[in-house]
Amino acid sequence: YLAGVSTRQVDDISQLLWGDRMPSQTLSDKLKKVYGEIEAWRARPLEDEYPYVFMDGVWHKRSWGGHVENVSVLVAIGVNAEGHRGVIGVAEGMKEDRDSWERFVRSMIERGLKGVRLVVGDRCAGLVATVGSMLPKARYQRCMVHFMRNVLSKTPPAHREWASAALKAVFAMESRESALDKAEQVAMEMESRRLKAAANCLREGVGETTTYLLDEFPDGHRRRIRTNNMIERPDREIRRRTRVVGGFPDGNSALMLICARIRHAAANEWSTRRYLDMSRLDDNLVEANRSS
Repeated sequence: YLAGVSTRQVDDISQLLWGDRMPSQTLSDKLKKVYGEIEAWRARPLEDEYPYVFMDGVWHKRSWGGHVENVSVLVAIGVNAEGHRGVIGVAEGMKEDRDSWERFVRSMIERGLKGVRLVVGDRCAGLVATVGSMLPKARYQRCMVHFMRNVLSKTPPAHREWASAALKAVFAMESRESALDKAEQVAMEMESRRLKAAANCLREGVGETTTYLLDEFPDGHRRRIRTNNMIERPDREIRRRTRVVGGFPDGNSALMLICARIRHAAANEWSTRRYLDMSRLDDNLVEANRSS
């Protein structure tokens, strides 16, 4: 069940192997024994420093007040000082508003979250405001991929091929100054093509989407910290499992299953591989402080 098969399939397998059925209520009762372990993992102390933190919301259906609605589960993945990844936070976030993000980040701080230098996420006003108020020493990086999609969504199909190439050229720049200059050139060209909405979107968001190009972040890290791609694989694992369930009867059952899935995926794929050489981050920070 935790590996991603439906309750009906667990029942069928049980009958084939042992000749006894496993009704959904029986399965539910057995899973409650596992919930304590999952909750302990979710609330564990965060003993490491996490210079990079990636955050996102995963949407699913649950019953609420007698009807089914979409709600969000907030997920945070951190890269620690040794360069290893780990899931550091999972919580139900309801509508992914500022209150939800504040509760989520506060819970991680209370568990020991520290040393954050960069938060990577989508353009969610609640998340941006929370990072500014609760993690004042951290910078915010808007996901480059989502930002490009936002700009292209305001571009008519006849211009999208050109616009896509132009945006890629912006993010291929080697310095933040050159990226911002290139973005302004692209915005002016968009205006000449009567793409005012796309130009405004580009100007509005390019600043927070090029944070990764600041001198304090090493060249070797930049391709991996400019997007939220790292969190996409766990998101796919979660959605693969929640699609089988359809709608959850309550928030706790959804949260427990999602925690189990994301913990399983992260433990199998990330347990031994180092994601980044974090010694380069310290070197760049010293150099950036010296320059300023």
